[in-house]
Amino acid sequence: MTTLKNIKHLASGNFFLIAGPCVIENEEMPFEIAERISAICDRLQIPYIFKASYRKANRSSLHSFSGIGDEKGLEILKRVGEEYRLPVVTDIHSDEEAAMAAEYVDMLQIPAFLCRQTSLLLAAAQTGKYVNIKKGQFVSPEAMQFAVEKVRAAGNQNVLLTERGTMLGYQDLVVDYRGIPTMQAFGVPVVLDCTHSLQQPNQSSGVTGGRPDLIATIAKAGVATGVDGIFIETHPNPAKAKSDGANMLPLDLLESLLEKLMAIRRAVQG
Repeated sequence: MTTLKNIKHLASGNFFLIAGPCVIENEEMPFEIAERISAICDRLQIPYIFKASYRKANRSSLHSFSGIGDEKGLEILKRVGEEYRLPVVTDIHSDEEAAMAAEYVDMLQIPAFLCRQTSLLLAAAQTGKYVNIKKGQFVSPEAMQFAVEKVRAAGNQNVLLTERGTMLGYQDLVVDYRGIPTMQAFGVPVVLDCTHSLQQPNQSSGVTGGRPDLIATIAKAGVATGVDGIFIETHPNPAKAKSDGANMLPLDLLESLLEKLMAIRRAVQG
């Protein structure tokens, strides 16, 4: 992580945080969220990476919000990074998007459903950017070594893995915390996605549900297990969020949660 542009507080010994809204909804909201989280992380000495998708391609319903336009969304992400001097990460969904998004952000994220797409992983790796691969809900932690090998084979050593739960039946997910040390053994930082791990997908309404009341539980267990980073989607008003509001953390609750997680981290480190 030392070569990630604008990353701060790496010497603090804290976990790093990937956080932000699910998707760019408008011009103002990303700046509001980035400003508040950046200030919190500076005070707590937590390395922080701003996250938002410029486009959501994997929505349940045809009628779900997917973005405000690729170029506009990417430009906003670039401006957020420049204004607050933060590294920025966004999802990509196709080979062609890799080079395009790499012009605007510092890290490319591979969605869980696409973690086995060889050409997409290679396209992301060839940009030279950091690549965060989310573990598929259908993939074992052990099998994620092959995704890592694909990125490294393209000459890119800057790869992370993110645990985001495993499918349990049709409409629920469960986190197997044994997967964290298993994936760390591949020599990569491992992140725990504390919000998508609580999704309840495939609802008959066409809108994904969730259990945001358990975000703190998931996060505390992950830090106790020794995870390197925490991933949290957050919004000033999740009830009005245009994507994944059902499993997002209200922004006002973030600081107190991070303080609790830091205390757990200190206890684990002795």
